Amino acid sequence: MSHNNEQTSKQINVPDIGDFNEVEVIEVLVKVGDEIQAEDAIISLESEKATIEVPCPEAGTIEAILVKEGDVVSEGSAMITLKTSANTTTSSKAAEKKVEPEQTEPEQPKSVEPAKIEKPSMPKPPPIPVEIPKQASGKLAHASPSVRKFARELGVEISTVTGTGRKGRITREDVKQHVKTAMQTSGQTVVTSNFDVPPFPAIDFTEFGEVDSQPLSRIQKISGKYLHRNWVRIPHVTQYDEADITELEAFRNENKADAKAQGFSLTPLAFIVKAMAKALKKFPKFNSSLDVDGENLIYKKYFHIGIAVDTPNGLVVPVIRDCDKKEVFEIAKEMRDISIKAREGKLAPSDMQGGSISISSLGGIGGTAFTPIINSPEVAILGVSRSNIKPVWNGADFDPKLMLPLSLSYDHRVIDGADAARFIVYLSSILSDMKKMLL
Repeated sequence: MSHNNEQTSKQINVPDIGDFNEVEVIEVLVKVGDEIQAEDAIISLESEKATIEVPCPEAGTIEAILVKEGDVVSEGSAMITLKTSANTTTSSKAAEKKVEPEQTEPEQPKSVEPAKIEKPSMPKPPPIPVEIPKQASGKLAHASPSVRKFARELGVEISTVTGTGRKGRITREDVKQHVKTAMQTSGQTVVTSNFDVPPFPAIDFTEFGEVDSQPLSRIQKISGKYLHRNWVRIPHVTQYDEADITELEAFRNENKADAKAQGFSLTPLAFIVKAMAKALKKFPKFNSSLDVDGENLIYKKYFHIGIAVDTPNGLVVPVIRDCDKKEVFEIAKEMRDISIKAREGKLAPSDMQGGSISISSLGGIGGTAFTPIINSPEVAILGVSRSNIKPVWNGADFDPKLMLPLSLSYDHRVIDGADAARFIVYLSSILSDMKKMLL
């Protein structure tokens, strides 16, 4: 980098941070007088589901800081003023690329192929196994990449550390204190990683043939860690059944032209949503959530149902509210609206919050059954597969019936098998009898 005595002052603004808008500043990572390099982080932002560190596009000296913790910023908001040399050659990569949310990295050190890196002259000793108490809050850990790296070097799972920083943010001192406390607990030795699972090995797939690497979408990166958490931490059981929707399908065909004239499709899913609201009223445990301590069950008196929507960038689950108070036509129309918003990437965080239970329908694609992953803090999720004509015994002979496969995954800490069986049988009976659904 070449220098010149002539210096200029430049305002550095928040770059493109994707779909995030009005995001809170949770940490200012620099101070006046600091000399920074291109791509050094300036501030940390925190949205509903992700942490973002905003880099500086070029090198220089911090002249003034224009934001503070607690401020709300968007693309174009001023962050700092920077003194730069007139002839400074800097990298503009940070300014050109879209800032992606920080993703939770695996908490155990990554395994690498020995041939791919230089071996250190003195190998580091392995982390000392210590007892790691689980984080009492049950919330996702919030920490900067440097703190996460520091925790990994000590063999500490970051999600087990209690943060004392602003909004529970984890600092280096929190990690040190966590290890100190754990080592003072005599007679306890438990591995620090989840269930003592070894890390995935780093594999060079080009050794076996031609490959093409493509990055995951932002939605996939964000949702992946939540899906993994829910699958690992919730004891899933799936109950299967079939509903006779012959009558429902006849009724739908009679009315779908009216719906089309109003600009939306009358799909089977709209009827399933309405039936689900009725089933939740009869079985309120399915309309509940465990509190963060896992000691109390919170029963909800509202009936908001999440609908999984497949978009080009990944799966999202917007919520239809007060389904018990809406007619099937209203639900179908709202499903059209939220599906359009989802596929256009215009869903707000509030559109995906507050669900009582979720429905994942693959009926338009196919399949006979599957195990959907519960969308925490909900305690159950319904999977719907493709309906098929099947012969059903009526006592004298076989009748052709349109049967809809249902897959109900439930949290076994809250719901036992008998309750799950009763729920799905009742749901099937509603779908099989239009009078029960519409009355």
